[in-house]
Amino acid sequence: MASDFSLEAIDKDILKCLQENSRETFAEIGRKVSLSPSATRDRVLKLEEQGVIKKYNLKLDYKLLGFDIEAFVLVKVFHGNLKLLFNFINSKTEIKEAYRITGNQNVHLKVVLKNQLHLQNLIDELMQFGDTSTFLILSEI
Repeated sequence: MASDFSLEAIDKDILKCLQENSRETFAEIGRKVSLSPSATRDRVLKLEEQGVIKKYNLKLDYKLLGFDIEAFVLVKVFHGNLKLLFNFINSKTEIKEAYRITGNQNVHLKVVLKNQLHLQNLIDELMQFGDTSTFLILSEI
């Protein structure tokens, strides 16, 4: 269902600042969008209350943490295994993002792994739920 919700230009500017650096202070954001820190804070809180801002995320450098492989894994789930796969996904810390999608596959996963053996073991586990296709991430653009 589409929403009739619309944002003012200043709110869009605030969101852009937060997307670039969600740890930026209200004073720093306010300077960029020509608002006082308190007015900026009020607008951010309102965006949170309205559900426009759902959460703040931390972006990690997984290679520095010992995870040398990042990959996308697509799963074409066998009939009757979708809920079982969802439970499995929630139990695995190496699965960082999961989406239910349309198309030939049902589920799209982003995973981070220590090495090829770790990737192989995860794929072996996923294969009990469906057919998999794996795509190694070479770099972020």
